Amino acid sequence: MIQSGKEWKERILTSISRVIVGKEETITLLLTAFLAEGHVLLEDVPGTGKTRLAKTLAALMNADYSRIQFTPDLLPGDITGMNIYDRRTNQFVLRKGPVFTNILLADEINRATPRTQAGLLECMEERQVTIDGESLPLEEPFFVIATQNPVETAGTFPLPEAQLDRFTMKLSMGLPQKEQELSILERYLDSDPLDSVESILTGKDLTAARKEAGQVFIHPCVREYLVDLVEGTRNHPQTILGASPRGSLALMRCAKAYAWLDGRTYVTPDDIKTLAVPVLAHRIVMDFGMGGSRKAAGIVEAVLDTVTVPTEDFTL
Repeated sequence: MIQSGKEWKERILTSISRVIVGKEETITLLLTAFLAEGHVLLEDVPGTGKTRLAKTLAALMNADYSRIQFTPDLLPGDITGMNIYDRRTNQFVLRKGPVFTNILLADEINRATPRTQAGLLECMEERQVTIDGESLPLEEPFFVIATQNPVETAGTFPLPEAQLDRFTMKLSMGLPQKEQELSILERYLDSDPLDSVESILTGKDLTAARKEAGQVFIHPCVREYLVDLVEGTRNHPQTILGASPRGSLALMRCAKAYAWLDGRTYVTPDDIKTLAVPVLAHRIVMDFGMGGSRKAAGIVEAVLDTVTVPTEDFTL
């Protein structure tokens, strides 16, 4: 069992670095969302390593992994599963869909119709699937990594606000720098490093890590600072709808997990500031329509500049 949160993080980062070059900050935020029992939306161009990151994470955690390629003709039953009539037994038999897994990669989620996209809502929020009136729980841990391409929008269906709000964070891998890309070429010159990834965590490790992260202390003044930031997104003149209470809860859970990964037992205002954009920006509805991730992030950054950061009072 890994005792320290920082040691837990460093061990995973070291193993993932054998497959993914750089991107330590993004991977740390991904681990933060995982420990906070949330889900992540990765918005990036194809070929930046999103699928490999999900596969590597599943291999390190010795977890089941499934991938769904979202297309316009995909149906909700293709995700959740369905009851199929078996002529031999004269009974309906449940055929479980790919959602019955631990780590689910929903590739190009915005290419499916809204009806199919909605098939993930219950899975992500309630950790269960309802098929023909019967509710089936999903195994823990259950972690969804969804991807979408921000450049190619033909034949896509933008995710509605209700579904965006289900994602704890919205992240981007980004393209590598020249030195990093040269390192990628060298690493994949003779073989695929993903084939040699070994499990370093057990189910007990994951459960214990989530429990320890949930026990991190967050001072009332830091909680008030968090709420002030969320209210700031609601009161900004360019927003119709700011972050919801679900966003507040997500930011608090992520801050506790982020602090634990940094080896601390308490949350600081800097943790909140670091996580505010990835946790809150995608939840904002702007008055001039879908303005894109950069404009929404700009609104959150503007709120961060205006809200007073709590400090300790050393006066006697």
